[in-house]
Amino acid sequence: MPDLKLFVAPNTCARVPTIALEEIGVPFDTELIRTAANQQNSAEFLKLNPKGKVPTLLINGTPLTENVAILSWLNATFPDAGLLPRSNSALEALQQTADLAFFSATVHPTVTRVAMPLKFIEDKELSFEIVRPVGIEAMNKIMAMIDARLKSGPWWYGDAWSVVDGYLFWVWARILGVGYPGDAYRNIQRHHDLSIARPAIQRAMLREEKNIEILKSEGLYIPPR
Repeated sequence: MPDLKLFVAPNTCARVPTIALEEIGVPFDTELIRTAANQQNSAEFLKLNPKGKVPTLLINGTPLTENVAILSWLNATFPDAGLLPRSNSALEALQQTADLAFFSATVHPTVTRVAMPLKFIEDKELSFEIVRPVGIEAMNKIMAMIDARLKSGPWWYGDAWSVVDGYLFWVWARILGVGYPGDAYRNIQRHHDLSIARPAIQRAMLREEKNIEILKSEGLYIPPR
C-alpha cells in the first residue's frame, strides 16, 4: 500500500482528489496549505511543487501534480475502486482522459473567472464588473452542454458514478458559492443533490470543514465572494 499525502486548501480543486481517495477507501493524510499566508509559495512547498499549487499528491514521498495526472494515477493504481469506467480500448481510455482534461483545462479556468476575478484584474470593482460577467457568459454555455449530457443518466457516464462527477461536484459548488445563477440547469442540480448523499463526498467535505475551522481560528480564512 503506498504512503499517500495530499496537500489541500479549502474550496480549491484539491477537493476532487480528496473525494477520489475517500471513494477508494485507502488510508491517506491531508496537509493544509494556508494560501492566505502565501504558504503555497514557501521554499518548502516549492521544492515539492515548483508551480506553487494544490493539489499535490505525495506518493511514497514523490510528488505528483495536476488533477488529470493525479486522478489517472489513482484510477490505474486502484482499478477496483471504479473511479473511471473500465475501458475496452486505448481510444476509450483516452476519451476518459479527455473528459478529465475538459474539466481541468476548459471548465476550471472559467470557474476562476467567475469565482476569483481578482486574479485577472487587480482593481476589485473592475474585476467584478468586467471579468465575472464574461466568465458567467462562458460558463452558461458550458453548463448548458453538461446539463444536456446528464439527461441520459444521473452521472457523467450514465448509471455509474466516476471521478469526473467528483470534478463536476466541485465546479458546481464553487460557482454557486459566489452567486452563479444556476436555476435553469435542473439536471446538474439533481447531480449535485445525488453527489452530496455519497458517503465518500461527505467524508471529503468533513475534512474540508475541519481545515476551514483551522483557518478561521488563525484568522486566515477567506470565504468565497
